[in-house]
Amino acid sequence: MKSTLTRLAAAAALAVCAIGAQAQTPSPAAPGAQPPGMHMQHDKAQMHEHMQQRMQERQARRMESLKRILQITPQQEGAWAAWATAMKPAARPAHQRGEFERMTTPQRIDAMKQMRAQRAAEQDRRGDATKTLYAQLSPPQQKAFDEVSMKFMARGHRGGHGGMGHGRG
Repeated sequence: MKSTLTRLAAAAALAVCAIGAQAQTPSPAAPGAQPPGMHMQHDKAQMHEHMQQRMQERQARRMESLKRILQITPQQEGAWAAWATAMKPAARPAHQRGEFERMTTPQRIDAMKQMRAQRAAEQDRRGDATKTLYAQLSPPQQKAFDEVSMKFMARGHRGGHGGMGHGRG
């Protein structure tokens, strides 16, 4: 009796292992199907595009909210539009992981130094645009701008994608 139970347990264990192995074995690719890595790259590109779109929508809502808080007047529209345009992130070439992997260490250091300089120049440009808009605001608007920007900075946001230093820098 004991040997029968042992055999049944062993057979059940083998069956479970066989089913698990079969589930992990990839099925043969259909003619014209993408190689395994290509599908993941396409998904990453779609996800990145979707995230960029959501970030732009969120940024637009934040800018509209700030515009309402500041109560921008028709006379200030030009300064506001110039500032809002300056707050949009500059187009940056995306460095691919493979590109960095092909570089030597000194080349990677130089590339990172160049990216850091570009980010600093973008932050300076945004800072100058903010000072220009700020000078066009009335004292109550300036106070509101100060409060909003301090709350934003207190949450730990700094430099990068969009108005008031949203995102990464």
